[in-house]
Amino acid sequence: MGVVNVTPDSFSGDGLYLRPQVAAAEAYGMLEAGAAIVDVGGESTRPGSEGVTADEELRRVLPVLERLRGQPLSVDTSKAEVARHAIELGAEMVNDVTALRADPELAGVVADSGTYLCLMHMRGEPRTMQESPRYGDVVSEVKAFLEERLAFAVSAGVREAHVCLDPGIGFGKTADHNFELVRRLGELVAIGRPVLVGFSRKSALAKLTAGPEARVGSTAASVGIAVAAYERGATILRVHDVREHIEALRAAAAVLA
Repeated sequence: MGVVNVTPDSFSGDGLYLRPQVAAAEAYGMLEAGAAIVDVGGESTRPGSEGVTADEELRRVLPVLERLRGQPLSVDTSKAEVARHAIELGAEMVNDVTALRADPELAGVVADSGTYLCLMHMRGEPRTMQESPRYGDVVSEVKAFLEERLAFAVSAGVREAHVCLDPGIGFGKTADHNFELVRRLGELVAIGRPVLVGFSRKSALAKLTAGPEARVGSTAASVGIAVAAYERGATILRVHDVREHIEALRAAAAVLA
């Protein structure tokens, strides 16, 4: 899954605010490099970020989605109105970082349209999620949350076969929490739904390789953690540098085959 952030403040430095033609070109490049799907988002969820209105989010993403009609697309949103318009333009998946907790209408939009859905774990909200996150056992708590949200989605009419789960790397977790989630990813895979891992360029990788003040992880570190997640059962890897990940995963698959 390639990442296209149509925002002014993307944590990874790739925000393509108000430049839909550039964002669309970036998406096409990812698809040509081998991405199975591209995730387009118009609202930053980096730590400390503030939300935007549905109108502003639509203003950012619709011109990009219109340029990408007919391509395999996901929309990164927690708003029913944004999801509805994106689906009308061909989005095949709704990637909701709130796991259907922010907008009571979103589950119905997904269920009625028959699109795919990604449910992500997040402690708190982007504005506050990194303020001293604590867990007794991060993997067990994330697993219980994802199981509960999966059950909720199914009860709302979403097909279980259309749901994937995301442990929410960097969303209300310390660096140690993030690495523990990948280390024990098999426990989340055991839920029985595909697991998405989005560790690309996250600050935990930056701190690991470049020191405590670093904020954006390198491509090399991102590829390394992606291969580790793949080996532990991740089905979808959400990344910024598609070609490098594709090549690394092909090599890993050749060994694991």
